Amino acid sequence: MTRVLVVDDEPQLLRALRINLAARGYEVLTAVDGASALRAAVHGRPDVVVLDLGLPDMDGADVIAGLRGWTTVPIIVLSARTDSTDKVEALDVGADDYVTKPFGMDELLARLRAAVRRSMTTSPDGQPLVETATFTVDMAAKKVLRDGTEVHLTPTEWGVLEVLARHKGRLVSQRQLLHEVWGPRYATETHYLRVYMAQLRRKLEADPSCPRHLITEAGMGYRFEE
Repeated sequence: MTRVLVVDDEPQLLRALRINLAARGYEVLTAVDGASALRAAVHGRPDVVVLDLGLPDMDGADVIAGLRGWTTVPIIVLSARTDSTDKVEALDVGADDYVTKPFGMDELLARLRAAVRRSMTTSPDGQPLVETATFTVDMAAKKVLRDGTEVHLTPTEWGVLEVLARHKGRLVSQRQLLHEVWGPRYATETHYLRVYMAQLRRKLEADPSCPRHLITEAGMGYRFEE
């Protein structure tokens, strides 16, 4: 049975979607805000997410980014926002499809089926928690804990760590890391990586001068080891 997570703060719409999807054989999880949506995704492992952008605690784009830190689950945005900039932002941050309100149930169901079909050909999801002997990376909540205490990372430090953790155990080239964190114009700025890797090691490694988890592959790139 396909499991759908529906995220919307409108009770009537949430109820209508739950009833209609359940009647068509879907298992339905619901959430009314971004924080509960991220928790539901971690614990419920939905096959597809239907997400409103206008949530009470955070923007839907931030929820998409939180999900994309660790999962490839298809995300269909269902929003009253019709401006093209909102659509572009949602798709750029990781949404797979965008449906505007008001909408037809038949159209939404067709897009759900298409999203699930496409996801069957992709690689399986990673895990939301990446744990080492020294620290834990929570990909869903975008947090790092060391000895039970949250470690403050800058957005750029988090970006570097997230890319490495997503590819744990595999070499990430300098070019790929610069492209994903800073953008294509910075693909040759390798000194950025030396600075930020040093900062991450000081914050996370037990012995920054002899790192066990944030490994440099000289002349090639970096690797995250659990």
